[in-house]
Amino acid sequence: MDLARVAELERRLGHRFRDRGLLEQACTHASYANEHPPTASHEGLALLGDAALALERLARWARELDLGPLLRLGRGEEQTGGRARESILASALEALLGAIYLEDGIAAVRASVGRLALW
Repeated sequence: MDLARVAELERRLGHRFRDRGLLEQACTHASYANEHPPTASHEGLALLGDAALALERLARWARELDLGPLLRLGRGEEQTGGRARESILASALEALLGAIYLEDGIAAVRASVGRLALW
């Protein structure tokens, strides 16, 4: 990899990669990986990155909706702060959007997400 370009990318991201293998994988398309086995493509990392972005956004929206107090949690989750846990809040909001979809379709989901995005 071009070290100057890598340094500029890291500067813009505000993150220095300790594991250059992860950086290379993140920059490897499936077409290259298929031609150069056993090279891994970025597809798995892309899914993980998408999930990380969604987790932050969904958890923030769930907090803004004050969803935590409505959650039905088991004793263990209750005792360990589950009402504030990002993964729980995000999945609960995903479930709410799924319920809206079942009741009124994708247009209603888009409208709800649009309102949340304005906050």
